[in-house]
Amino acid sequence: MENRSGQIQEQRQEQRLMQSVSQQQLLTAQLVELPVTQLMERITTEMDDNPALEVKADGDDEGDYGLSSGDDYDDGSDGSDDYDSQRDREDRQSALDDALQGIGRDDEELPVYQGGRTAGEEQEEMVYGQTDSFYDLLKQQMGLAPLTDEQRDVMEYLIGSLDDDGLLRKPLEAISDELAVYHNIDMTTAQIEQVLRVLHTFDPAGIGARSLQECLLLQIERRSDSTLTRLMQRVVSDYYDEFTKKHWDKIQSALKLSDLQTEALRGELRKLNPKPGASMGEAVGRSLQQITPDFIVDTLDDGTVTFTLNQGELPELQVSQSFADSMKEYQQNREHVSRQTKEALLYIKQKVDAAQGFIEAIRSRRHTLTVTMRAIIQLQHQFFVDGDEASLKPMILKDVAEKTGLDISTISRVSNSKYAQTRWGTFPLRHFFSDGYTTEQGEELSTRQLKAALRDIIDAEDKRKPLSDDALTAAMNEKGYSIARRTVAKYREQMGIAVARLRRFASDG
Repeated sequence: MENRSGQIQEQRQEQRLMQSVSQQQLLTAQLVELPVTQLMERITTEMDDNPALEVKADGDDEGDYGLSSGDDYDDGSDGSDDYDSQRDREDRQSALDDALQGIGRDDEELPVYQGGRTAGEEQEEMVYGQTDSFYDLLKQQMGLAPLTDEQRDVMEYLIGSLDDDGLLRKPLEAISDELAVYHNIDMTTAQIEQVLRVLHTFDPAGIGARSLQECLLLQIERRSDSTLTRLMQRVVSDYYDEFTKKHWDKIQSALKLSDLQTEALRGELRKLNPKPGASMGEAVGRSLQQITPDFIVDTLDDGTVTFTLNQGELPELQVSQSFADSMKEYQQNREHVSRQTKEALLYIKQKVDAAQGFIEAIRSRRHTLTVTMRAIIQLQHQFFVDGDEASLKPMILKDVAEKTGLDISTISRVSNSKYAQTRWGTFPLRHFFSDGYTTEQGEELSTRQLKAALRDIIDAEDKRKPLSDDALTAAMNEKGYSIARRTVAKYREQMGIAVARLRRFASDG
């Protein structure tokens, strides 16, 4: 009987251990998936449900709950109970003893979650989660602009025609036709351009530009006049092709600059934002949504990229001192503890376990987010330096998983709901992932890089004679992207760009 009882007790202890590990893994996975705003809500809920979990007050020290691993106690049983009752009692007593012994090993220094900067410091910097949409913010500025009623209608239409990045890629001829057909507004392209110039004065600088080149020039125009500003204008105006291809040796030679001057010029040009719309948060036409980035990425002028976790107002957590004191009281008076007290202590232990597990899960979440973002920055370093879509390399979940040593499923959880604020705008982590395309020469390119190059070619084409897919393929090959015609057609369709004849038809009205 004793042997059978011992085997059953050992099996049950193993089952409890496996179940505890599984529950802890599940909790960690759940917290990893939560963005910072939802994590704050989860912490509040957990504190409401678990009295053993509390906010660490300033000056609080964690308790010392050391117990020797050999501690055990007598349950006071007289041996008259039947086998089932005896087994249940042994399970409860074993659970309590194992739990208390576990505190002796694990809780000499209870884990405390460090929330980072103080709430006051965070409030000064947290400008995320605009309560107004991109569209609303531009309309507010429109209300202050000196426009006629008809011009305001046109301005509103222009704002509604902006792409997600804040650029206006629809030809003014097409806008003129649409205004006439759908809004009964007869306005020439020159008159529309006059309204567009007013939009160019709105914040952020570069909004409403019709190309990346115009976007950068609009931002440069707002700088105070200086030799450096004039050099920036010359680079973007006269050496734009060399600038986009990063041929700085040619630019330096043409402008007769020293190495120091060239580096200073490059540093200032890096500060320009190629996506002014992204920096304003929610894009036109989308439902209003508050986005609070989980990562704040900073790019220094020397190309160094750093990041911090946005801790918001997350508090420091600890196990309640009163619960810890109850454990100490048991240690000191264990021989005189009643059965009822033992049952109460088991409840306390369960709550302490849950509190410790939650604190450890938050700590694990922080580590997971940190190593994941570090890996993404290492793999996509050039994009964080120049903000150029073409700089994004092919990168899939497996690449980040291998670099971090984490499971692909964990990387997926982190990437699905997290945002990173960068110099170039706020992006979902998914933005940095893309499949690769291998050219005939064996070079691996990002599909996003290829699409960006293809869009640039189409944006620059003569709208009266749009390029066919064959011509687009040839133009891509000239830029050094050796891809097949069918690949060009596939990417064009994925970007929602019509075939040549339909682009010409839209241009002709």
